Amino acid sequence: MKSLFVEREIKYTGEQLRSLWTFREFDTQGDSIVAFIGPCDVATSRLVDVADAKANAPIWSERMLHFIVEHFDMSLERAILRQRLLVSLIADALNEAKGAFLVRRRGDDLFSDDRKLSVSIATRSPVSCLIHVGVNISSRNTPVPTRGLADIGVDARRLAEAVLRAYVQECESTQEARCKVRGVP
Repeated sequence: MKSLFVEREIKYTGEQLRSLWTFREFDTQGDSIVAFIGPCDVATSRLVDVADAKANAPIWSERMLHFIVEHFDMSLERAILRQRLLVSLIADALNEAKGAFLVRRRGDDLFSDDRKLSVSIATRSPVSCLIHVGVNISSRNTPVPTRGLADIGVDARRLAEAVLRAYVQECESTQEARCKVRGVP
């Protein structure tokens, strides 16, 4: 499992949620998690969540911390479980950074004071499963009531680095756990 924090700003449009994007853009081949900061502007025509597309609910934020995960297996259910793990790790890192229970996970989203802090989706491509999680840095001018990292006093870069480490550790320890047990009759 490889991880990378991208230094340059990238506008997330949904176009990044495709197989081999991290390999094409950053030469990061194989299972990976990549984080970057930038605005978010996903038109309804690019939404992977059909319910959001039908509701004409585009995603927009002035500034977000984005995570793109790619695993080269074909289980969408496993990808959704990994998505929820990632969202839980983000919540843990935020709560630990503030030394308080500030953020809670509901399904695949994070909330602070009943305001949405994140967006998230998991999907499948012809060769891999993909996850996007975007955490608001700014809460200004969003289409729904939100909180941002700036509102709660958390540095996006530090959060990204902590989450990248935690996700890689979880994936590696899961692999190790698979390889140490014997089968039962």
